[in-house]
Amino acid sequence: MAVGGRLQRLLEVWLLQHLQALVGALGRLWRTPVAAAMTAGVIGISLALPAGFMLLLGNLERSLGGWEGGVRISVFLEQGTGAESYRRVHESLRGLELVEEARLITPEQARAEFEQLSGFSEALALLEENPLPPVVELKPVAGAQARQLDGLLQRLEARPEVASARMDREWLQRLQAMMALAERGVQVVALLLALAVLLVVGNTIRLAIENRRDEIIIQKLIGASNGFVRRPFLYEGLWYGLLGSLLAWLLVQLGRWALAGPAERLAGLYQRGISLQGLDFSQSLLLLLAGVLLGLLGSWIAVGRHLSAIEPH
Repeated sequence: MAVGGRLQRLLEVWLLQHLQALVGALGRLWRTPVAAAMTAGVIGISLALPAGFMLLLGNLERSLGGWEGGVRISVFLEQGTGAESYRRVHESLRGLELVEEARLITPEQARAEFEQLSGFSEALALLEENPLPPVVELKPVAGAQARQLDGLLQRLEARPEVASARMDREWLQRLQAMMALAERGVQVVALLLALAVLLVVGNTIRLAIENRRDEIIIQKLIGASNGFVRRPFLYEGLWYGLLGSLLAWLLVQLGRWALAGPAERLAGLYQRGISLQGLDFSQSLLLLLAGVLLGLLGSWIAVGRHLSAIEPH
């Protein structure tokens, strides 16, 4: 019982010391609001930039998920085989395994649509024959893989009544490749900005150590351990990281709010229901945790380098 009570008292003392260091570090930041705000602001901007870009890329990937369901295959038929032949080919293509829908566009329909969209009706009227071929537009089934669609495209092109076949997903593949490159670039920028946060916190803690040099010497003279002396500076770095990450979260949410209206108007032009999503709970928690860890790591590095050089003579 005596041993258990002693351990409990030691634990209470340990917790009290950490609480005092935590509150004391916050008090020192409160007494220097301008310097603390500038440091937290730099950290916040450094964290907000990669977080905001990653959020934007995530929204773009979600919107592209909707575009993937809109992939179409245009099958251009040989001309001169007659309307009845077009309908037979249309029925044949509609029964293929990976095809959900098939729409026949006759040369007359294609010409009418082209005249309506291009405004070249007078120029087309001068032609003796309709140059536009019959087309069967295929909609693949939902969930079809890229490899399956490539195989379907090859089988379509091998049919004798098919002049050529085109799938309108090349632009989507290029855009996805560009987004993958952008995501890797954001990761590199995030790493560089994380190093910048470490340098900012480390330099701030170094200045705090120099300003309290006499106090540290007195503490060591009366027998204070390195852990006791180090503790307030570690918590100071923690507060910088926490405040900076909170500011970063606020900046990201404000940026999403500012871009939401233009993004919805742009989506409306393409008849897509897209809305920018903000940081969810797990992403917000990850951002706060990243700020706190960077603050602690930066202060730990600074304390380890500079505190050992301060010794009483």
